[in-house]
Parts: sequence; C-alpha cells; structure tokens
Amino acid sequence: MGKAKIDQAFKQVFDRGDKAFVPYIMAGDGGLDQLDEQLAFLEEAGATVVELGIAFSDPVADGPTIQEAGLRALADGVSLSAVLETLKKSKTERNIPIVLMTYINPIHTYGIEAFAKSCEEAGVDGLIIPDLPLEEEGLIVPTLQENEIALIRLAALTSTEERLTEIAKRTEGFLYAVTVTGTTGARASFQDDLGAHLAALREKSNAPVLAGFGVSTPEHVRSLTEHCDGVIVGSKIVDSLYKNDRQTIQQLIASARQ
Repeated sequence: MGKAKIDQAFKQVFDRGDKAFVPYIMAGDGGLDQLDEQLAFLEEAGATVVELGIAFSDPVADGPTIQEAGLRALADGVSLSAVLETLKKSKTERNIPIVLMTYINPIHTYGIEAFAKSCEEAGVDGLIIPDLPLEEEGLIVPTLQENEIALIRLAALTSTEERLTEIAKRTEGFLYAVTVTGTTGARASFQDDLGAHLAALREKSNAPVLAGFGVSTPEHVRSLTEHCDGVIVGSKIVDSLYKNDRQTIQQLIASARQ
C-alpha cells in the first residue's frame, strides 16, 4: 500500500511500454454516493493512479472548472472526513492507487497525525499539497513517512534550477511538472521550450515525471509524453464527468497507450 502501490502501478504501465495517465476528479461532485462508481470507471478505463481533489473554500491552484466542481461538492456538504470515510468503506474493492489533492489548512484543522492515520485506513497512497512549500514540509513529512504515504511535489516553470533539483530529489511517487504559469484549466497550446524543460526534469528526478495543468486533448497527451513519463488531466475530466461524457475520458486515457 501507499508509496509502494504507486510505484508498482507505474512499473506495470512502463513494463507494457505505455505512458502513465492520472485523471483528476473532484470528490463528491455529483454526490459522494457516486465516488466509488467513478473510481471503478477510471480504473476500468486504464488510468494509472487517480488524483482525488478535496473541495476547499480557497483553492489557490484551481482554475474555473475545478473551482465550480468544488463549489458543487461543498454545496452537497462534502467534507474531508466524509471523503475519507467513503474511501475507507470501499478500500478492499479498489486496486487503483489514490492520491488526494488538498491544501494544508484542512489538514491542520483535521490534525496532521489523525489525518495521516485516516488516509492510511482509507487506502490513500499519496498526497499533493500545492500550498506546502519545501521549507514547511517538516510539519508533515515524518508523519506521512510513518504511514507510508507518498508526498508528490510540484515543479513550477517559474522555479530556479536549484529549487527544481531539490524538488525533484525529494518527490515521491511521481514529480508533478506544472506545464503552465497560473491555475489549472484547459489550454490550446504550451510554450515552445516545454519539451526541453520536461526532459531536464527527467534528468533530475528519480521518480517518473508527469506533465499537468492545461492538458485537455489526446494530441496534448501524445505531444507531451514524447518528453516525459505521463500526464495528469484535470479540468477536461471533471467537465466530462459532469456532462456524463464518458467517451471523451476513455479516449484521453487511451491516448497514453503507445
């Protein structure tokens, strides 16, 4: 379980000669009673890992589509504890690794040790915390390590080489390479030197490098995975799930197969 489960999932994908595909969904968008079925669908469609967002009132990294999904979940009364309880109940029925994306404030409110224990009990394998800087990681990393939960770091385009090297060295599970400046959301294109940036991150990182933010078409997936180990797709997945357009999701996941 935990970090080892994520590592194994990536190994299986790479052993097949494919690239990794990590869909992001908002927990509780459409109701928490839909979550188990949504995770089962993504697993069946061939996702490597699922990134599961937790609705938060101040989502600094999220673009409009994901913010709206979070507001719908909050309006339905979805909470961090309710998500963890739902995951705990279906833990034995799931094989796909789960990575929670949340912010440091809800974790503090929950209690760091209690949160890590609840994650372990719920079968959460990793965490993405966009507003946790390297300098503050000591608050949570030892507790996560005790519970074998991976902390996935984000590498921003605006970071210095020195900082990118440190982030790449520390990351667990995979390195989340942010492909744009700003928040999440579908985009038409990426900057010209992105391929070189992703290739440089692969040189620095012992973990797989996945490109995320703005990835929304099979063409994006195929183009980006020429330079990295896989992609993370959020807004397009969230929007497609909301519209019950499952075919688009299946096509996106299939585009990571080589």
